[in-house]
Amino acid sequence: MFERFAVEARRVVELAAQEARRMHHDHLGTEHLLLGLLAQPQDPAARVLGGFGLDLEGGRRAVLRALGGSGPERDAAALAAIGIDLAAVREAVESDFGAGALDAPPPARRPRRGGPRFTDRGRQVMALALRAATGRRARRIETGHLLLGLLREGGGVAVRVLREQGVDLADLERETEAALVSGARAAS
Repeated sequence: MFERFAVEARRVVELAAQEARRMHHDHLGTEHLLLGLLAQPQDPAARVLGGFGLDLEGGRRAVLRALGGSGPERDAAALAAIGIDLAAVREAVESDFGAGALDAPPPARRPRRGGPRFTDRGRQVMALALRAATGRRARRIETGHLLLGLLREGGGVAVRVLREQGVDLADLERETEAALVSGARAAS
C-alpha cells in the first residue's frame, strides 16, 4: 500500500505510529496521523496547519483533551488546586525511594507485532488520501493528500481536535489544495 507514498508521507505514518506508542495506544487513528503531520514542521502540510496556529506540542495537548486523557500538566494543575505541590511530593518520594520511583510502569499489554494497527477511520483516511492523489493525477501520495484525507474523513478525533482549536475546515481544505498545486508547480 505504501509504495505510492512519497518519502515524507511514509514518514508521517511512521511518526503517527510513534505517537500512538507514546500514548500507549495499540491503534493508529486519525489523531495520530494529525500528530504525524505536525511532527514534520518543515513539510508543506505542517506549514499549512501551522498557519492555522497548530503545532506538535499543542496538537498533543489537544488530542489528550479530546480523548479525555490526563497529562502531567493537567494532573499537576488538579493537585495544585487542592494545595498539593507535585514537585515537592516527587522530591520527597525520590529522596526515600530513589530517582524515578514515581515513573509510570511499562504498559501492561504488549503492542502487537509490527506496531499499532489502523482504525477503520485511519484506513478511511488512507483511502481518501489515495483518492485525492489520483483525482489530481499525482504519481505519489504527498502529505497534503494525507491532510485532505483527514479532513474528508470528517468524523475522527483529528477533525474534532481541529474544530476545538477553532480551525475552519473548509479554509484548511482550500489552503491544503493550494499548497498541493504550488508544490506540483515547483516539482515540474
